[in-house]
Amino acid sequence: MRKIFAFAVLGTVGLCSFGMLPAAAHHSFALFDVTKTVALEGTVKKFEWTNPHSWITLEVVGPQNQADEWLIELPPAGVLAREGWNKNFVKVGEKLSVHVNPLKNGGKGGSLESFTFDGRPPVGQ
Repeated sequence: MRKIFAFAVLGTVGLCSFGMLPAAAHHSFALFDVTKTVALEGTVKKFEWTNPHSWITLEVVGPQNQADEWLIELPPAGVLAREGWNKNFVKVGEKLSVHVNPLKNGGKGGSLESFTFDGRPPVGQ
């Protein structure tokens, strides 16, 4: 019985590692207030093409002319690639408009909902 159980566990792990079964693990979006959307316009300071999530650091000039850096969480690089992105898709210095679900704690960050820049349409629309 132990051998059968061990074989079943190893088989399942093997299938997941080869992409034949989806992996169920993912972090929660509990950090973000998905009931709110914040519109931001700014200049890209950094674009990180990484897993498990890609990131954009956006410099946003506020009402008193103060510059704030917002950290915008994106989907994983593989998901972005399926949408036509690559590691050079977002360039430092570009002007970018985004809609994000903001951090619940009021910090300068959010989860990307949509974006526009240089006449490119929002992802997923």
